Amino acid sequence: MKLIQRYLLILLVAMMSISCSDFLEVSPQGVVGDEALNSPENIDGLVIAAYAMLGNDHYTVPNMLWPWGDLRSGDAYKGGDGPADISIYHAMEVFSTIQPDMSAYAPSVLGDLDNKKWERQYTAISRVNNALRRLQDVDETAYPKKSQRIAEMRFLRGHYYFDLKILFKHIPWIDEQASVEEIEAISNTVYTDQELWDLVASEFRAAASGLPESQTDAGRPGKFTAKAYLAKVLLYQAYEQNEDHQVVAVNAEKMEEVVTLVDEVIGSGQYSLESDFANPFLWEFENGRESVWAIQRSHDDGTTTGNIDFSSMLNNPMSTELGCCWFHIPSQNLVNSFKTDEAGLPMFDAFNENDLDLTSETVDPRLDHTVAQPEKPWKYETSIIYTEDEWARQPGIYGPYSSLKENVSPNCECFERIPPFMSSSKNTILIRFADVLLWKAEALIELGRQGEALPIINQIRQRAINSTELLQYSNGAPLSNYNVALYDGSSWTQTFARQALRWERRLELAMEGHRFFDLVRWGVAAQEINEYFITEKSKREYLQSAQFEAGKHEYLPIPQQQINLSNGRYIQNKGYN
Repeated sequence: MKLIQRYLLILLVAMMSISCSDFLEVSPQGVVGDEALNSPENIDGLVIAAYAMLGNDHYTVPNMLWPWGDLRSGDAYKGGDGPADISIYHAMEVFSTIQPDMSAYAPSVLGDLDNKKWERQYTAISRVNNALRRLQDVDETAYPKKSQRIAEMRFLRGHYYFDLKILFKHIPWIDEQASVEEIEAISNTVYTDQELWDLVASEFRAAASGLPESQTDAGRPGKFTAKAYLAKVLLYQAYEQNEDHQVVAVNAEKMEEVVTLVDEVIGSGQYSLESDFANPFLWEFENGRESVWAIQRSHDDGTTTGNIDFSSMLNNPMSTELGCCWFHIPSQNLVNSFKTDEAGLPMFDAFNENDLDLTSETVDPRLDHTVAQPEKPWKYETSIIYTEDEWARQPGIYGPYSSLKENVSPNCECFERIPPFMSSSKNTILIRFADVLLWKAEALIELGRQGEALPIINQIRQRAINSTELLQYSNGAPLSNYNVALYDGSSWTQTFARQALRWERRLELAMEGHRFFDLVRWGVAAQEINEYFITEKSKREYLQSAQFEAGKHEYLPIPQQQINLSNGRYIQNKGYN
């Protein structure tokens, strides 16, 4: 049992052990020996295995963070067949039933969502660490890309830790130098919140210094990918939190570095906004200039199912063309947020006073790129009309809408059927250039340089204005009455600019898994989410028990299974004891 526990502990020990001979006196037949893994060819395989964890996700542990970023933010309802259908997702949405041990919320095939995510991330980290140990020992003359591959592994490890950090806050940090004994003895409270952010940032600093400016292979990060990710890390770190998760200071030095890094990314000339907002979410444009970094998907690649998008497999509507399972449903609150006033600007205060009426109200075009609505074309296919009766699974519970960005047309070459599910080989963008631009605008506003942020936000809005060509019925009529304008800067105070920036992030990045983490970063999660519940409870009966508790629900509980396996060395997050 002790040996089994050593293998189970956050799924790190087995892959990080120095030698198989530590545990076995006789090598199994047909298994590559530990020393043989040090060959350049096998090291390259270990590097690929570390990358593979990006695409080896599943709808129960997606690497597109929609369950944690959208369901918890007020942007999306769980969807499906009702609250009991993958009830762990329901718990994420209502908060009040989140527990350290969530395994009772679903059949064993689904397991404990948060524990699975923890395990998957640390499995990925263990693969990185295994590759790094061997890379550091191989001769560069035998493996000429040694330094570059080390930098790639540092980038990947930074990414895997970043997701853990924004989900759980207090996490154990384990690198390639850690022995089995050190892994078993470590705690998740060795480092402070800020020290952990420093460690994550150090991964991307190392990556940026060791990576080439560009890569031939799609999916491998380059120098400016790493600089972009470093800017993201520093943006999060700049909002310094206390142990109650309240923002107590904004670090100007880090905000300055965010601006500098984004300027370098822009100056590289490698990235730009697509001409139409639709393009980043269409298979035909994947790995385009707006895709700073993406999970590379594939099908018909010689494997059983291909490296298709299991993250979004549940998110197709219930239609004859698509099949299953209608999760990740845009909320009415989100839909209402796309309203515009007579001047073409967002309705910051009045947007939710009534539900959107397209016969009398104007909207931002990004609504029709983001949300599938009854009697409108599905994914720009004018011959395929989305209907509430045939496409929405439980409109009486979750409303009539569906999510568009992650989904595709059934006519796409990327479309894949795995009955009863449907998916695609369309890439999953993890960093989009529009997001990077908005990081710079946010940092400038927090530095009191809001005037410099104005043209950035207007650049994003101008692209929205220009993105109506695909938004029409077969007769050429527009899907909605669009009215979007640029900010003129006449009342562009820091307070107003901050409000405009945060609203722009919601509209631009809706349903991409970012919103909840934005709210926590800004220190406004409790205020925004509980205000959302007040109105939304009158529309969605299943939300009656929903309540966000400040100082607790900003982060997930450390999975109880991991605390047990650590023999109590892991300390539970505040509020979950």
